[in-house]
Amino acid sequence: MEEHTDNRQKILIADDSEMNRSILTDMLGEEFDIIEAADGVEAIEQLEKYDVEISLVLLDIVMPRLDGFGVLAKMNEKKLIQDIPVIIISSENASSFVERAYELGATDYIQRPFDTHVVRRRSLNTIMLYGKQKLLKGLIEEQIYKREKEQTLMIDILSHIVEFRNGESGQHVVNIRLITDLMLKTLVGITDKYNLTSSDIDIITLASSLHDIGKIAIDEKILNKPGRFTDEEFAIMKTHTSKGAEMLEKLPNVKTEPLVQKAYEIARWHHERYDGRGYPDGLKGEEIPVSAQIVALADVYDALTSERCYKKAFTHEQAISMISNGECGTFNPLLIDVLNKVADTLKEKVHNLDVEKETSEFSKFSQEIFSTKELSASRRTLDLLDRERQKYQFITSLSKEFLFEIHANPVAVRFFDETVHHLGVKQYIPNPHEDKELNQCMSEKSLKELVSLINKATKEEPIINYETDVVMDGSTHRCKIKIMKQYSLEDEEYVYSGAVGKLEDITSDYRQRAELERAATHDPLTNLLNKAHSRKLIEYYLKNHPKVNYALAFIDLDNFKKINDTYGHQKGDQVILAVTDAMRQNCPAGGLCARVGGDEFIAFWKDVGKTVANAKKMFDAINASFTDGIGSVSMGVAQTSVAGRDYETLYKSADIAAYSIKHNGKAQFCLYSDSMKDFELPE
Repeated sequence: MEEHTDNRQKILIADDSEMNRSILTDMLGEEFDIIEAADGVEAIEQLEKYDVEISLVLLDIVMPRLDGFGVLAKMNEKKLIQDIPVIIISSENASSFVERAYELGATDYIQRPFDTHVVRRRSLNTIMLYGKQKLLKGLIEEQIYKREKEQTLMIDILSHIVEFRNGESGQHVVNIRLITDLMLKTLVGITDKYNLTSSDIDIITLASSLHDIGKIAIDEKILNKPGRFTDEEFAIMKTHTSKGAEMLEKLPNVKTEPLVQKAYEIARWHHERYDGRGYPDGLKGEEIPVSAQIVALADVYDALTSERCYKKAFTHEQAISMISNGECGTFNPLLIDVLNKVADTLKEKVHNLDVEKETSEFSKFSQEIFSTKELSASRRTLDLLDRERQKYQFITSLSKEFLFEIHANPVAVRFFDETVHHLGVKQYIPNPHEDKELNQCMSEKSLKELVSLINKATKEEPIINYETDVVMDGSTHRCKIKIMKQYSLEDEEYVYSGAVGKLEDITSDYRQRAELERAATHDPLTNLLNKAHSRKLIEYYLKNHPKVNYALAFIDLDNFKKINDTYGHQKGDQVILAVTDAMRQNCPAGGLCARVGGDEFIAFWKDVGKTVANAKKMFDAINASFTDGIGSVSMGVAQTSVAGRDYETLYKSADIAAYSIKHNGKAQFCLYSDSMKDFELPE
């Protein structure tokens, strides 16, 4: 084995056959430093020693002590598989072996006897791909970290706006977050009653900063009153809970986000009490979300131990005693136990915290922004407005997104987020077209279309957006896939192409767009097609199916104005809806129905030699839909075989046939014929 140098990439060869290791070393030793392992246990030891210094593992399956599958399992356990690619080199060719290797994260599979050029080229390409992926991953992780910092900063800014208006230093928000986080982590350690994950704890802790957001809407004279509130003032003060919840509920597009949902719970219900004597809704016991229960305790503790314009601070011991004895309202006994368990830690962390010595970016920033001595009234107002703008920019940027990488050749998918539980898929999917979980999440057709687009993309004409349906949390969502960067690596045999992208849930936007499109194409009362859209569809059929004959029926309600004048418009709407149902149920298969005027409708269908029978069936059904003898209908029918394939002519011919009935007793239907060609409708 060659001596290692620091300026060359390292390849670990794990094989119990010394001959095989020697052959592979001869193939690759000129370009790479080779590390050898005679079995799986040695392979793990070398991986632990060199970690990500190893650029590639060439791994045999059948080895003593620990086989290749065991090595892959250990690499998954230690999360090494994410950064170190593995190529299986084995004489085992059973599909079960190959499939299991890929499921455990292997990048490639080469069967013995192997070709020198193939091994060398695949090794080099794999190292190049992973090198590129590491670079992209680093860039994306940097972006994610920056975004998370900005989000936390914006939440801090917003919450400090509230505290600033309340005449406080902003330390209250810091304390609430600290206490909330500490109590939640202790709570999950003693009970699984609330089924809280680490992600839930992070979200609740961040959302706790917005518990008093509703105070933005409270008059500053009341907020900063130095004495007791009057009954009227206290009633106004209490509305900060419902006002805060209302602000969050009305946020466009993001109110279903977990952070916003938790912030809503906390803002609305952090003044509820376990015995039902709180406000604003008088919730009792476990009706109160645990997020709000925890923040309520944190809020009371910090209020007691802090000096306010209307009171002196109590000691830590006094505050714990007052809360435990019920002097501040009734709280969940389990959470009282949690508070007592963390009491010593609270005293140390909260009361020994020196705000002036903090070195975080936000501490410095907030001290500059919220110095009441230096800001004039106008400057302060402008600054608050600017913070509000930043708040909404931050909140509207929230969305359910997943960063991923897709290799188009060979096809593979990797999600950068380890917890892709919303999608119900693995983080790394080496054979996406054959992966059942991914095909349940995204159709194979959609995946193939996406891969095809990536293969066709160039730097000059990159993929921008692709929309598809994705199953998340058991329900179907409309998602937008945005490609952020494409890449392509070439050699004399292969072209490896792929892209880094973002999958974003746009269900609410999609539904809103669909609703707008439907409103533009359908009649609001009957939900039938409107005149303009039905014309487009009919013209499409007439143009694109020139050998198919069609029939168009023009349906006019007789004396409809009299129905409205005599019985009222509500009765008129009922008649319209009854006619609509009769048309839908009796329109020939594949046909369409539309409302083209107040009391005028059309139906359009393929003419297969039963035009009179089909028209008579619909005509009779519509007449039967009128109740109490109120209403009748006249119907004219035109066929393309007689009237021609021009929409205007076909529509006019059916109208002429219906109009001829109006002067002939009404309540009939008429088939357009050549004898009516010279008839002119009145203006």
